[in-house]
Amino acid sequence: MLYKGSCHCGRVAFEVEGELDGAVACNCSICARKGALLWAVPHLGLHVQAAPVDLGTYLFNRHAIQHRFCRNCGIHVFAEDVAPGIERSAYINIRCLEGIDLAAVPVHQFDGRSM
Repeated sequence: MLYKGSCHCGRVAFEVEGELDGAVACNCSICARKGALLWAVPHLGLHVQAAPVDLGTYLFNRHAIQHRFCRNCGIHVFAEDVAPGIERSAYINIRCLEGIDLAAVPVHQFDGRSM
């Protein structure tokens, strides 16, 4: 299924292909503060429509994940593995998807704080 999403102001829009059968609520230091519900998809299924100047990146700890956000409104829209290759994943903040019934999406609690 094709889903459309965006940040609050719309400068960072995206489409993502996949089956939304669940999301992850992570309790690591950044995810707990963002409150994002993340859906892992193959990176090739994510198509971002944003000017490079509008898409910010935050890295921390081991710099293994690029946390992507809108530089205008500050909304975290997705994250990306930094590893090269086609096996990369993208982690979509499903709160940014259009027309999603969040209450109907099963959420798995992940203990990222222990990693």
